[in-house]
Amino acid sequence: MSNPDDGVRLMAPDQLTVYSTSWCGYCRILKSSLDREGIAYVEINIEETPGAADFVMEVNGGNRTVPTVHFPNGAALTNPSLAQVKEQLAA
Repeated sequence: MSNPDDGVRLMAPDQLTVYSTSWCGYCRILKSSLDREGIAYVEINIEETPGAADFVMEVNGGNRTVPTVHFPNGAALTNPSLAQVKEQLAA
């Protein structure tokens, strides 16, 4: 469990949040798709932000799988398509 002071929120974020790494190709694809569609998001690099990898592992059964997307409604999806992101945002 993350320390509340480490910058990572376990409850629903205020804005769409993409947990990623600098080297992840799937992360780049998703972020460029979100940019192209004009969907605003906050990016958190799990290798640079203390506690971020802990959150990703918590929602992915112990795996550090990125991109992990955390939605304002509290849901989290791992390596979602743009269509899945849009569907969850509309939910």
